[in-house]
Amino acid sequence: MANELQSVFEYIEKERGIDRDTLIHAVESALLKASKKSVSPARELRIAVDRKTFEIKAFARVQVVEQVAEPHDQMTLANARRIKPDAKLGDFMEIEVTPRNFGRVAAQTAKQAILQEIRIAEKEKVFREYKDRPGDIVSGIVRGFDHSDVIMDLGRAEAVMPARERVPTEEYQIGDRVRALLQSVDNATAGPQLILSRANPEFVRKLFALEVAEIADHTVAIKALAREAGFRTKIAVVSNDAKVDPVGACVGMRGARVKNIVRELSGEKIDIVRWHEDVKVFVTNALSPAKLLRLSVDEATTTVKVVVAADQLSLAIGKKGQNARLTSKLTGWKIDIQRDEADISFEEKVSHAIDALAGIEGIGAERAAKLVHAGFLMLEGIVAAEVSDLETIEGFDAETALAVRAAAEKAFEAEHVGKEEAHEGT
Repeated sequence: MANELQSVFEYIEKERGIDRDTLIHAVESALLKASKKSVSPARELRIAVDRKTFEIKAFARVQVVEQVAEPHDQMTLANARRIKPDAKLGDFMEIEVTPRNFGRVAAQTAKQAILQEIRIAEKEKVFREYKDRPGDIVSGIVRGFDHSDVIMDLGRAEAVMPARERVPTEEYQIGDRVRALLQSVDNATAGPQLILSRANPEFVRKLFALEVAEIADHTVAIKALAREAGFRTKIAVVSNDAKVDPVGACVGMRGARVKNIVRELSGEKIDIVRWHEDVKVFVTNALSPAKLLRLSVDEATTTVKVVVAADQLSLAIGKKGQNARLTSKLTGWKIDIQRDEADISFEEKVSHAIDALAGIEGIGAERAAKLVHAGFLMLEGIVAAEVSDLETIEGFDAETALAVRAAAEKAFEAEHVGKEEAHEGT
């Protein structure tokens, strides 16, 4: 048993890097718990593993008394002096109480204690290795799935990429090697829990730091980043060196640097724009390549109103509003994109005029269409016209003309009163 235990200790110490004293203490503690009843019912019992011979022995602490009342915790002076000649009444001393069959029990318990200690030590080792690494990019192999969560093997540890941290456009297969951001390390009761993410915007930031030397050495800084994982990312960069173009540094020669990142992100589009402290310039850069006509800033509502030509509207807004939405996240301002009102066709002007008049009580869509096609585009024109002029409109009779005129006057008056009240309020 002693030789076998020594071999186990030496192997674990060498292969797993666990200190021998730690293992011995674990074995002693486990043996004490497992064998207290079978060894001795003494109140104070100690199990010891000899550090040289690796023999396991049990000891009980007893008190020297004149007459024994508790056999397992006391002994007579005469018996005590056979072990220790100078023993006196009231002394405490240890006596060996190792049973004959203790070796077999000890061997099994020692094995379990060593395995348990290995598990604890390995968990602690994993935690020590990763506890200061959240924010780093790690690489692992997909080992399986727990519902939609991805289980990954990092080599010395297992990690989880929850469904919420997956990129919705990506699919993973068992055996795939995947890089991800180590998002957090929790020292849970069952062992360290490593949480990975490929959807976190910081994953893109770290990829640029790995790929672009100027970011790694802080010549170029990423001032802002907005991402819709799997679809598009916008990053705003600035240079701390006037000789270095921040956008060019991130793009790389013939786009090599950004292409490597796009490849890692499974084709996700990346817009690299120049950061500027002036919000108007920053928004203009962020909405590029759309050409903007005018911008106005409302600091009270933190809104930037953008006016673009008709042919630039869809480009500025982006597919399903993505370009405008990412620009808002990137700049921290609400983005209101509108088409230039002067840049509309004749047909659109007619349509707008019909809609405006159709909304007036007493006119309606059918009458509004006839009025507009007859040249009456606004309320002012209808109010200023003679009833006889309205009667000449196709489909209008005297009664219709009077009704339309009355409805227009009522609406015009209400509109005029509203403007006056608004003016007085200011």
